[in-house]
Amino acid sequence: MRKIILNLVVLSTLLILAACTSSEASGDKKELKIGATSGPYADQLRESIIPLLEKDGYTVKLVEFNDYIQPNRALDEGSIDANVFQTSVYLEAFNKEHNTNLAIGDAVPTAPIGLYSEKHKDVSDVKEGMKLILSNDPVSMARALQMLDRFGWITLAGEIDQSRASENDIVENKYNLEIIAMDGAQLPRSLGDTDFAFINGNFALASGLNLEDAVLLEDTPPEFMNNIAFREDDLEESFAEAILNAYHSEAFLQYTNEQNAGFTKPDYQK
Repeated sequence: MRKIILNLVVLSTLLILAACTSSEASGDKKELKIGATSGPYADQLRESIIPLLEKDGYTVKLVEFNDYIQPNRALDEGSIDANVFQTSVYLEAFNKEHNTNLAIGDAVPTAPIGLYSEKHKDVSDVKEGMKLILSNDPVSMARALQMLDRFGWITLAGEIDQSRASENDIVENKYNLEIIAMDGAQLPRSLGDTDFAFINGNFALASGLNLEDAVLLEDTPPEFMNNIAFREDDLEESFAEAILNAYHSEAFLQYTNEQNAGFTKPDYQK
C-alpha cells in the first residue's frame, strides 16, 4: 500500500514538473524579473507597468541597478527577463564589445540629459577657465559634447563615433574649460563643486533634482531615447508582448502625462 502511495506521489510530481516545463516551453512565462536603473525608469515600472502586468496574471519583481553595465550582464545571463535604461546606440556598442545578443523592444518616455548649475542661470554665463563635468560613459559623453558644440563653447572634429566619444574629439576649447569626465551616478553629488554639469535625466531625478532646474535640456533625438530591451530570442515571447502592450497602453500614457512632465515621449505616445 505504501509503495502504491509513493508511486502516486512520484507520478503526481512528474506530471506537475512536465506541466511547468510545457508552460515555459510554450512561452507562457508568468513570473518575470525586470531590471532598471534607480530613478524614473524604475518608477515607471513600479507605479504603472508592473500593476498593468499583474492585472494580466503576471508576477513581476523589479530589480534596481545603479550603473549601466550590470543590467545588461544580468539580462544576458538570464537572471532578469528585460531591462529599461539604455539607448539603442549604447546597446549596439555593448553587444559588439561583450558578444551578446540583446535587442530593443521599444522606446520608453525618456528624461533628457540636462545642463545643471548651482552657480549660473544661462549658457551665456560661460567664462574663461570654468569647470565642467560630464559622464564618462561614451554615449552620454557624445550627447554632452554635441550640446557643447551647439552652444559654441567647443568645436568638434566633425561627426563623432557616439559609441567611443572622448575629450579627444574636441579640436577647439574656446573658453579653455576644465572638462572632467566621471561616473554618471556621481555627477549630482559633485554639482556644488563645478560651474556646470551634464547630468543624465535618470540620475538627476534620482538625486532629487527636477528637470525644470536645468539651465538647458537636451532635445532628445530618436537614437538617444531609452528603451526596454530583451534577449533577442525572447522578442516573440508572450511575456515580451505583454510588457510592450503595457507601455503602449492608455493607462501608461496617462501616467506619463501626470508623472513624467518634461520627458521626451516615444512615437506611440504622440
